Amino acid sequence: MQRFFDSSVAHVVIPTVGKAGFGIGGARGKGLLIENGQPTAVVTLTQLTIGFQWGGQAYSEYLFFQDDVALQDFKRGNYELGAQASAVAVTAGASADADYSGGIAIFTRAKGGLMYEATVGGQKFDLEIAD
Repeated sequence: MQRFFDSSVAHVVIPTVGKAGFGIGGARGKGLLIENGQPTAVVTLTQLTIGFQWGGQAYSEYLFFQDDVALQDFKRGNYELGAQASAVAVTAGASADADYSGGIAIFTRAKGGLMYEATVGGQKFDLEIAD
């Protein structure tokens, strides 16, 4: 994952996303958009899923922007990642061949909990630009 920190034009770090579900599920977390080493916006992640699911978990999420086009699309606000977007779980060696998709690379790191799921849903991101 270090190569993404080194090569991206900006990244989002959401240290803790809480997720729970029983038939209908949701997740929420807050983090920061970092540009040129400085926080420039507070980012709120909201997720809604429908399908077979049971349990709860906490994880961290990282988004990396390949270029200014992808970053500006994200900064316009109300950015959504649909069910087709996939995140790479950060484990030893698991992210070695990860790459950008549509200018964004997404990683998650499990923190705890247990979640069984076969769901459809998406994530929505809202930004509060810092002054």
